[in-house]
Amino acid sequence: MKKYFLLLTILFTAFSCKQEKKEAVAKRVEKIKTGIKLYTFDGGTVMVNDLELFSQDTTYHGQSKEFSDAFYVISHPKGNLMWDAGLPEMLVGQDPYTTPNGAFTVSRRDSVVNQLKKIGMTLADIDFLALSHTHFDHSGHANALKDATWLVQEAEYDFVASEATAVSNPELYNAVRDLKNIKKINGDYDVFEDGSVVIKAMPGHTPGHQVLYLELDENGPTLLTGDLYHLYENREHKRVPIFNYDVEKTLASMEAFEAFAKEKEAKVYLQHQKEDFNKMPKAPEFLK
Repeated sequence: MKKYFLLLTILFTAFSCKQEKKEAVAKRVEKIKTGIKLYTFDGGTVMVNDLELFSQDTTYHGQSKEFSDAFYVISHPKGNLMWDAGLPEMLVGQDPYTTPNGAFTVSRRDSVVNQLKKIGMTLADIDFLALSHTHFDHSGHANALKDATWLVQEAEYDFVASEATAVSNPELYNAVRDLKNIKKINGDYDVFEDGSVVIKAMPGHTPGHQVLYLELDENGPTLLTGDLYHLYENREHKRVPIFNYDVEKTLASMEAFEAFAKEKEAKVYLQHQKEDFNKMPKAPEFLK
């Protein structure tokens, strides 16, 4: 009789463990089903003629590389967020432009308005705009979104609107000067207050640089890196471009980013890496 009860206990325990495991998996699946979609768009192309700029040493001496320049729309049941804004739209329909120092040749094929049409949206449908940072290749059509709320780290806003920037590089502020609905944030920010679309403060590339964490129906936990990393090699070897605002803060952000990515088991996409841009489903694919 004792053996019989012992066997029943073992079977019941095993069944309970199985049930708990199933429930945990079900909860995880349910959590991932957020109703959120990510739309990836082409904000232009950056031909880096002097790749040595992207390391503190001579690792990339004499090398060049073509970068993608994506921007994104995140569609959430509570609203739409645009992440980054590509290269300046004045490039559309023009020959590629090479910067005076010869370091970059940039081009852009299509406008934000035309690309939003592919998902049945207009500029008025964008509720929030967040730029990973305010460099010219991430703020290109920002002024077109003057009715959206700009979510910006206070340190980044102070940097781009400062007198020093107005003297050294006035175009940085000019690219965002029409944005009047401004919400300054300090640190991480949960856009829709449900943990599914979270701006993560990762300073160093600029004073208020940030990355974006998403929980997507199609892709699960996802991280868009902004310019924390430009190249796979830079992520692997923790290489920092020579033009970063603060090297030590960049390295600290890299460490925090990797810990967070591991914690969330997130897929990581480097925004300037063409291979990652090509992996992301484009607008027509989402509409099939």
